[in-house]
Formats: sequence, structure tokens, C-alpha cells
Amino acid sequence: MTRCTRHVAFLGLVLLAGLLFQGSRIQVVEADAYAEHPANPRPALARWNRPRGDVVVGGRPVTGSAATGEDFAYRRTYTDGPLYAPVTGFASHLYGTSGLEESEDAVLSGRDARLSALGPMTALTREPEPGGDVVTTLDPAVQRAAYKALAGRKGALAAVEPSTGRVLALVSAPSYDPSSLAGGGRRAREAWEKLSKDPSRPMLDRALSRTYPPGSAFKAVTATAALTAGAVTDLDEPTGFPEPYRLPNTTWDLENGPGVENCEDAPLRYAFAVSCNTVLARLAVEVGPEAMSRTAEAFGFNADPSPRIPLPVARSVFDTSVDDAQLALSSIGQYNTRATPLQMAMVAAAIANDGLLMRPYLVDRVTDGGGRTVERTVPQAMGRPRGPGVAGLMRELMETAVAEGSGRKAAVPGAVVGGKTGTAQHGEANAGMPYAWFISYARPEGAPETGAAIALAVVVEDGAADRDRISGGGIAAPLAQKVIRAALR
Repeated sequence: MTRCTRHVAFLGLVLLAGLLFQGSRIQVVEADAYAEHPANPRPALARWNRPRGDVVVGGRPVTGSAATGEDFAYRRTYTDGPLYAPVTGFASHLYGTSGLEESEDAVLSGRDARLSALGPMTALTREPEPGGDVVTTLDPAVQRAAYKALAGRKGALAAVEPSTGRVLALVSAPSYDPSSLAGGGRRAREAWEKLSKDPSRPMLDRALSRTYPPGSAFKAVTATAALTAGAVTDLDEPTGFPEPYRLPNTTWDLENGPGVENCEDAPLRYAFAVSCNTVLARLAVEVGPEAMSRTAEAFGFNADPSPRIPLPVARSVFDTSVDDAQLALSSIGQYNTRATPLQMAMVAAAIANDGLLMRPYLVDRVTDGGGRTVERTVPQAMGRPRGPGVAGLMRELMETAVAEGSGRKAAVPGAVVGGKTGTAQHGEANAGMPYAWFISYARPEGAPETGAAIALAVVVEDGAADRDRISGGGIAAPLAQKVIRAALR
């Protein structure tokens, strides 16, 4: 009898141990998997049972939380939703999160350990703190000016502060109102379906998530490479290059765009100002693919991994495996060259900042529910695409392009403005409507030569003009001028 009792007791202990092990495995080892399972409604209910922290622009929250009186106790609200949608993204009961609502969700929802004085110990309790705030670097005046400039068009604008990398504006047009997706009812479903089917793709962040052929705006990179390699030592010396330019090992002649004249034997200053394809393409072939690639990559092309600001940024590409003919086309922003507007703003910013490229960032600091700063972004250099000497010559070229060349419509009284226009062909057999580009920087007159207040890039996808009249100087430069005025005001 005693023996049987011992056996039963032992079996009971084994079963109890197995039960404790299984319970521990579920509650500890597999807790995250169960919490994230689509069939588990508790995380979603917990996410919305308290107000979220806010995204802050210019000292003012542009997000909020409203009580619903339903299972999801709160829903997200947005102030000037379409204006800031490319930055905030959306937070929806049905469709999750995007933008800063996604990348900074741990802070906004209160789950980030930095928000608690106990730090990582809060993970053991699984009790979130009150949501923290994400304070952005955006300048509301610059953001609004960019948004108004692109109204009624399809395109994007990115602007940064050259000396720090602070992102001053991110605009994508057309935009949308994140408030329409915030709830969980029929209104949100209808809004999602409408936005998803809209051929203009208003939820696409064109400033960060889409790459375009940059066209002649890329000539700022090519000219930098040529000056660095010593292919040009005097901006005003004739180059001796022909017009048109027969691409190496082909029977195809590269010509200049409509209205671009007198490029034969043109010096670099003139060729850059009026945007001679023939001169810049020929220079790129002289420089060679390795030096061109080094310069492009120093500006941020071909970054691996792709950058985050903390929003993800699509990878901008300069093809490194090209023959001379392909190199010629790549170096005037065609062939396989692709760039985001933010990347092209970085090109202008590095030139304005004496050749020093600063890492762009969108979040200035993170604060807890009581307003205490728990993290602040420190500006960091990404590298120096070129030294101060070459950067100074590049500023001469870009300022001449605005004062006397194709960028005249970006000029602002009382300011020194440098820029480069671009008109990018795309589509099969270049049948698509050309993209109009303008990259630029600006500083007040009398400011130090490297004291630019803003660098930007703007691209317009659907220039409302005859195909042959679409140009960066005619369409994109005037939009940049409006944003520069706001930045310097």
C-alpha cells in the first residue's frame, strides 16, 4: 500500500511539474507570440485603453486622443492631418500604424522602458507608462509653405538644415487625412478602400519611400566628382567637348535639352548653369566609373543598410557596373540612377556645408508623460563627400545657375541661393511625362558662405505643361523659391 502511495505521489509530482513547466513556457517563453497572435484581441484593447503620447511640431502637438465610449476607449485625432501625414502616418483601430506612429509606437504607447524611472524592470510587470511625446525637427512655417507650393500637383519636397541634418520639411502630394482611418467603424473601412484604390496613391510617402530618376539635378554629383578628380581645374576654361556627344562604343548621339544652346567647347561654369548634357556626360566618362561611384556613395547613394530618420528611407542608387555609355547617361541622372527627394536634398546640403554631409534626422527628442527629456538626438556627420575647396567651387556653380542660368526662378531678394535644375525622362522609350526637379540651398545675404539655413529638393511628377516645356527651372524652381522665403523669413 505504501509503495502504491509513493508511486501515485511521484506521478502527481511529475504532472504538477509538467503543468508548471507548460504554464511558464506559455507565460514567459511564448508570451510575445501569443500576445501578437491575430486572434488575440487583448493587445489591441490594451493599446487603445489609454491616450497615446503625441507627435509635436514647433512646440505644438499635431496629434491627440479622443474618448470613444466603446471597447476601444480612445481613438487617434490629428490637427492639420494632410499637412503632416507623411510624418505622423496614421494609427488605426483596424489598420495598425505607419509613419512616426509606427516607428515611435513604443514611446507613444508608453511601452518604451526609457519612459520609466525603473527602466528595463518595467518589462517584468508588462504595465506601460503613460505615453511619451515625440518632438520633431520640423519647422511649421517651412512645412506649410512646401505643402501650399505643391497643392494641386503630384510630387514631393524634402528640406534639411545643412549644418545639423535636422529635417525641416517633408511633404508628399497629394496627401490624405489620417483621421479618416483612426476609428474602427464603417467610415474607416470606406476611407481605407477609397485611399487604397486612388490611382494618385495619396498614402505613398513620395519624399522618403519613392525613388525617381533625378535627371540633371544629379549633375551636382558629377561636377563634384570632376572637380575632385582634377578633370576640371578652372571653371571658366573651355572644355573642348563636342555637341552632340557620340556615346562611347555606340552610334547614338547624346544631345542637349530643349532651349539649351552653345554647349560645344563650353566651360563648366556655363555648362552647369544652362545644364549641358554633353559636357557633364563627357566629364563623367573622363572621371571613370570608380571615381563617380565613390563620389555618389559619399553623398549617400547605395547606402547599405538603407537609412532611417527614424522613418525608413528608400535606398538611392547609382549603378556601379556600367560601361562608358551607360556611365555617361547615369551621370546626368538617367539610365539606372534613382534617388529620393531626401537624398537629393542631402546632396545640396553637403555642398552648402563646406562638403560635410550631416546625417538627416526627424526626431529632436523624446519626452516622458511628465515632459522629462529621456533622449535627445545629437547631430552626426555621415562623411565628407569632398573637401572645402571643391565645395566652394560647387557653390560657385550652383549660385551661378540661379543668378544667370536655368534656376533663375528660385532667386530670392536679400538671399544667396544656389541650385540645380533637372528634367528627368522615364518610362518605356522615355514615353512618360518628364519629372521636374530642383535642388537648392539658401542663406541670407551677409551670412557666412557656409551658413545656409536650408537645403531642399523638390520633384514634380505631373508638370501641367506641354511635354517639351516641362523643366526643373520652369516648374520646380518657383516652388523651391516659396519654401526658401519661408525658411529665411
